[in-house]
Amino acid sequence: MVMNQLSVKRILACLEAFFTAASSICSCNGASGSARLMHCDYPRSLQARWRPAGIMSEVPSGLEVAMPEPRPVRPSSSLMLTRDGVEGVEVLLCRRVDELPAFAGYWSFPGGGVSRVDFSSAETLLGGMADRDLAANLVGMMRELVEELGWVIEDGSIENADSEARNNVLASKGGWLAEVESGRLPCDYAGLTTIGRRITPNFAPIRFDNRFLHFHAGSGEDVPEPNLGGQTEFDSHRWARPSQFLDEWRENTIKIPPPIITVLLELEELLPKYRQEISLTVKELSARGEEKPILFAHGVECIPVPTHTLPPASTTNTYLLGIGGDHIIVDAAARTAEGLAMISRAVERIRNSGGRVIGLLFTHRHLDHVGDIAELQKLGPFPVLASAETAEAIPCKVKTILADGDIISLPGTDATQEWRVLITPGHCPGHICLINDSGLVAGDMVAGIGTILIPPEEGNMEQYLEQLVRLAEMQPHLIFPSHGVVLPLPEKTFKHYIEHRRKRHQLVLEAVISGTTELSKISRFAYFDSPEAHPGLARQQTLSHLLSHARTGALEQRGDGWHTR
Repeated sequence: MVMNQLSVKRILACLEAFFTAASSICSCNGASGSARLMHCDYPRSLQARWRPAGIMSEVPSGLEVAMPEPRPVRPSSSLMLTRDGVEGVEVLLCRRVDELPAFAGYWSFPGGGVSRVDFSSAETLLGGMADRDLAANLVGMMRELVEELGWVIEDGSIENADSEARNNVLASKGGWLAEVESGRLPCDYAGLTTIGRRITPNFAPIRFDNRFLHFHAGSGEDVPEPNLGGQTEFDSHRWARPSQFLDEWRENTIKIPPPIITVLLELEELLPKYRQEISLTVKELSARGEEKPILFAHGVECIPVPTHTLPPASTTNTYLLGIGGDHIIVDAAARTAEGLAMISRAVERIRNSGGRVIGLLFTHRHLDHVGDIAELQKLGPFPVLASAETAEAIPCKVKTILADGDIISLPGTDATQEWRVLITPGHCPGHICLINDSGLVAGDMVAGIGTILIPPEEGNMEQYLEQLVRLAEMQPHLIFPSHGVVLPLPEKTFKHYIEHRRKRHQLVLEAVISGTTELSKISRFAYFDSPEAHPGLARQQTLSHLLSHARTGALEQRGDGWHTR
């Protein structure tokens, strides 16, 4: 049976203030504690400019959601180890195990977080150093070198660490200082130099202020094999020229974190310039202070633009797709001077390198994905690409209406990048994903931070689950979400999302079967294991599940409650 449409209208009418679209810009008023409250109630003059009819806010109207403060930044360090190989300078990369919470399966520099223990050890050993943070970074890196690779630096060369001393360090971070003081481990940092510093943007759940250090180990014949036993970070290692690693990365056969990609790209440029002289290369590398692009994959640049979206996210990923020639900008979400400037700098960089932007593509019509188009067009003008549903909502002429299976071709300097259009409704009608060998531009199908909301007034839980299964079957190399960091294990991600949604779907049904009829009580039953969930958002998701069960004939709404048919 099909649910009575009058009942559906009654539900949605009762919740209109809760579910209708908010005005486009959300002011952040002060609130007690460290959080700010997002209120979606603004002057009509602003609504006319920022909130065209048809565009919906990700945060339901009338709902107060605590906006997160910028996440704290933790100190960390990474070590670029180089050696002289037969065909030129080689770099060491190690593969991170698949069980790690961040960058699982990626090839990375050794390194890690700088702990309070490292700061304490630095006070003891390097107390005379003026830069306390640098001292802790050096100590932390020497400790990590022992832990992760079983190496020490002594008299300008790499040596194997004493095995018993290393075991003590693996057992406790504090063991490193004790072993140094006993004389079994050296504390020789003379050859370590700083080559750069990167701070994780605010799109990540965990942020680091990472100092990149460098040590040149001399001839490859003099460097011992690392000892990966006993540690849980890496499962293999490789020495190769930067260009070799980059060729494999460009072919999507290996994964490398964005900050390390930019270092390798600069090495690829500078080493030939200085005829493989590493000291001159590193000198120029360390002097460069310009903004670095965030490259999730070859031809996939991420620009995390500040937006008023669903917490804990506070940014939307604008993607710049292309490999040196034609580019498109996906979800140019900028509505603030800061966000517009970020996109402007990227466009200028493309033009300065001989490329061009040939269009703006919007994955769907939600407010945290559609920026100030009038301001964005001042950087162009750019043709707009969107699905038919999105085209009806956004306040501009759409040149190209995209359909499922369409191919977007982007001729580059050396090759043509092609993206296949996927229409993936569920979160929003006409929602678009893009896929190619690099991975999946996923829009709001999955997230790298927070969760995905299925709005009852326009979403469809059955379609959403169907599309998740469809995307999982495509086995993308990586997932590029609209919120948060790149997702390295697509199969694992989709499995989690599908199982999670099906579990909630079943719990909602079981609540009604057991006699629970009120929306709020059904929601509490279904979200019993998530006490931290915002109650308003939990009720909204519960309603989406209830409407889905009604559409499939399992439940119906009668009077003020929900019942089995």
